[in-house]
Formats: sequence, C-alpha cells, structure tokens
Amino acid sequence: MEFFCYHRDRPGSLPLRHELLEDHWAYMDGYAKEMIARGPTLTDDGSEPTGSVHILDLPDPAAARAFAFDEPGYQAGVYQDVMLRRWHNGLGRTMWEFAGGDSEGDRYLVLGLGMEQDADLDVPPDREDLIAFGPLLSDDGSVRLGAAALVRAPDPGTARAVLTAGRYAAVEVHRWQFGGRSS
Repeated sequence: MEFFCYHRDRPGSLPLRHELLEDHWAYMDGYAKEMIARGPTLTDDGSEPTGSVHILDLPDPAAARAFAFDEPGYQAGVYQDVMLRRWHNGLGRTMWEFAGGDSEGDRYLVLGLGMEQDADLDVPPDREDLIAFGPLLSDDGSVRLGAAALVRAPDPGTARAVLTAGRYAAVEVHRWQFGGRSS
C-alpha cells in the first residue's frame, strides 16, 4: 500500500529541526527501500524548510501511522500537523527514476484537496515534468479525497496547472526539493 505523508513545520521550530536533522535522516534510512519520493517543502524564496514530504510503500495503515508519528521531528514537536493519506503511484516509479534528475529546474508539491470524484482520474498526458503523481485516498482506499503531485515547473502557476482548474475546493502549491542526505 502506498501512502502520502506531509509533516508541516510548526512556526519557530527551525532551530529544533536543524538540531534533529541527523536523527531524521537516520530514521528515514530505515525506510530507504520503501521510499517513492521524499524531500522538504520550502519558503517561497527557498531559504528555509516549511515541511517534509514522504511517499512510501508500506504494508498497511498501522505501519504508515507508525512511520508518521514515530519520526523524531514529530516526537520532538517540530511539526504542527501531519497529513497522512493512502496514495496511488500513478507513474509507477520513484523520484530517483525521474529523467530530469534531482537538481534541474524548480520543483513544487501541488496538493488538490476536496476534489470532485472524476477530477484528474488519469495521469496528465505530458509526463516529462512529473516527478510523482497520484490520488489522495481514504484510509480504506475507496474514496478519492484529492490529489498530490511533485512537479518540475518554472513557477508556482505552471505547477498548479498540473491539476484541473476549478475541480478542487482548495489547491496548495509549495516549493519542494529532492530530499535525503547531502552528498
């Protein structure tokens, strides 16, 4: 089962986030085989993290909850909230298989929430800039609650266009970058 997990930083938690960075990475190392995508969301200017996205293939919802809530930053109070949803990997690959590599162009997380049931049923035909794409689902996987995409785009408006306009109650666009240990 695939899961989308988005930890949103608590205001003022950046020093604690930095203090726990090695603990965070060590924790994530334990899930390396399960990772589909990972990385921080960033302020508009890209200077500071605002959250942390992880898309994983895990055995069941209990394992996903353990992943999300046992994470060292969550345990220490770095995050103000967590979005944890079942997900479906519409591209069938990981971010490391993205042909655009990990540093070419600007990257964004696009979240469509409260969608019409028939919105974005299929992966957009122009896949060249898609890093990850899929629906956000209810715990049992039977109800579509939205969509999540990681996309390379020149600006937030272009990134936003990956989801069908007018089909979501809310759309969020966050600057995002490939995650993991610095080389």
